[in-house]
Amino acid sequence: MAQRNTWQRERVRAALAENAGFVSAQELHATLRAENTGIGLATVYRALATLASSGEADQLHSPDGESIYRACATTVHHHHLICRRCGLTVEIQADDVEEWAVRTAAAYGFVDAQHIVDIFGVCPACAAEGDDEG
Repeated sequence: MAQRNTWQRERVRAALAENAGFVSAQELHATLRAENTGIGLATVYRALATLASSGEADQLHSPDGESIYRACATTVHHHHLICRRCGLTVEIQADDVEEWAVRTAAAYGFVDAQHIVDIFGVCPACAAEGDDEG
């Protein structure tokens, strides 16, 4: 069943697109609340879930386990490099990972294998700042 596009979902989509990196539902809600949109946190969660399931948003779990989202540049399967400090995100192609996933699943008799691989690190700009945190 197709979901109807509400103005609230469109505003969440637009707010997500305005962020360069990944953002939590709470952070996005705070932005929308500051703009006096009247959009509630539950609506933000529902809109983000819909955007993620349709491929319009990437969803992943931060190193501390929180779900974070980003407007997706492509609906094709891909992976990310994500800076733990500033949130810079780079979409990467990882053919070696794709081959490994298929090979590993097949070794155990699995078919139609799916996977999620995201790499968290420190981007060059943050590393140049010289702070060893992260």
